[in-house]
Amino acid sequence: MLEVSLITVGVVLTLAALAYRYITRNDFYFADKAIPFMKPTFALGNLGPLVLKKRNILEHFKILYDSFPDAKVFGIFNLTEPLYMVRDPEMAKKIAVKDFDHFVDHTGMTGASEAVENSHMLVTNTLVALRGNKWRDMRATLSPAFTGSKMRQMFTLIAECGQSMVEFYQDKTRSEGPQVVEMKELFSRFANDVIATAAFGLKVDSFKEQNNEFYTLGKSVSQPTGVLPALKMLGYTLAPRLMVKMNVDFLSREQDKFFRGVVRDTMKTRQEQNIYRPDMIELLMQAKKGSLKHQTTSEDQPDVEGFATVEESQVGLRNHDRVWTDDELAAQAFIFFFAGFETVSITLSLFSYELTKNADIQAKLYQEILATEQQLNGQPLTYENLQSMKYLDMVTSEVLRVWPIGTIVDRCCIKDYVYDDGQGCRFTIEKGKTVFVSIVGLHNDPQYFPNPDKFDPERFSDENRHNIKPNTYLPFGIGPRNCIGSRFALMELKTIIYYLLLNFSFEVHEKTQIPLRMEKSPNRLTPEKGIWLELRPRSGRTKN
Repeated sequence: MLEVSLITVGVVLTLAALAYRYITRNDFYFADKAIPFMKPTFALGNLGPLVLKKRNILEHFKILYDSFPDAKVFGIFNLTEPLYMVRDPEMAKKIAVKDFDHFVDHTGMTGASEAVENSHMLVTNTLVALRGNKWRDMRATLSPAFTGSKMRQMFTLIAECGQSMVEFYQDKTRSEGPQVVEMKELFSRFANDVIATAAFGLKVDSFKEQNNEFYTLGKSVSQPTGVLPALKMLGYTLAPRLMVKMNVDFLSREQDKFFRGVVRDTMKTRQEQNIYRPDMIELLMQAKKGSLKHQTTSEDQPDVEGFATVEESQVGLRNHDRVWTDDELAAQAFIFFFAGFETVSITLSLFSYELTKNADIQAKLYQEILATEQQLNGQPLTYENLQSMKYLDMVTSEVLRVWPIGTIVDRCCIKDYVYDDGQGCRFTIEKGKTVFVSIVGLHNDPQYFPNPDKFDPERFSDENRHNIKPNTYLPFGIGPRNCIGSRFALMELKTIIYYLLLNFSFEVHEKTQIPLRMEKSPNRLTPEKGIWLELRPRSGRTKN
């Protein structure tokens, strides 16, 4: 009996030793590199404070960025995997733009190649997850759908959602007085209606129909509740390759069926009844037929559309002969939804918070909006009117600096890359290793943005914007894999702020948390107690 016990103890100790060795196998990966690195915590690497919910995601990556203030690049550990954190904007450009062929893919699905190629899950077929030539072809396919000229066609759909929301609150304030509103909830409903109409061709009013199917399903995807959905969200955040290899679908069967079905049925109906509507479904149908072409106009230039707008690279302008299936196109509609629902709603709620906290900025912005409305003389707002408002663009740009929802840029090295700064720092980034660029770190670095804690739209005025160092302002990423939807996102942000601020002022209420504190979460940026503001109707504004 004693002998059996000793054998059992020996087996357990051996397994524990092997597990320990496996978990710590990369602890000294950076020891022979000419860069500093952070000492990893057992099993958690340098993500411990994030995984254990001791910091929010913006706070964590800013602290990491500040750890080695004199380094251009340093090493950290994503759980047990070593990766490179880039601080130098020139190196960021070199990796993401000049030497892009070495860093084509996002980290997420790379390394699970067979699983990804053979997967029919929507999440693995989205533009964000696609790799190599398939990504290049999809980017080129979708790029013409996000030009300024296409946004101009979609603008009416967005404006209708904004006007509908304002009318809803005008009715409530007439009967009940000023409204105390949780802004994240308000903007989630607005973002839901925008995506429903602009991406899926559905007319939804989430203010009058509080529990409509599109909103309920959308919220369950982007704001999962329950243990299993939360674990899946965490898994796809921290270990997406493993999730794909294990064939764990990001979506439930009900969610997957809904998104595929809406796209498929809408396309079928429009083809049979020859229906045209200026939305994403129409553009995807054109893409499937090969008739969606890239036509650059003056509206497609960043200096016309806003400082934060990113330019399309040559990858998005190339031609190809790949034919897409309905499911592959449905995946693009899904990522348009997933990216637009949460990021837009949280950004808008933070936008309203900053305007409330900075009453002088709100007043100045209102004066520009009022002047634009008076110039319209009763005519509806147009896309061109929206782009002409310089102060609105300045405030929007500063919101995206202070609150960069993307947080980081990630790239996977697909073939060995030798980094040499010409000053004695030379090392190899091996194939399969990840590179991070901390957007939140750059945006809060005082050498690039003096007094970074101050909310100051004047940084982006015509007189000052030339002081912003290239590649330090990256709200929509950098290089050919930047955010394809920057124009749409900016149009959506500016449109709803225009209509809301024209008709209501944002006021501090006793439930407003100042300073704002974020929930400590590894994968979501969520206000700890919500963003509660008072919507006070402006005198004389009975209709928008």
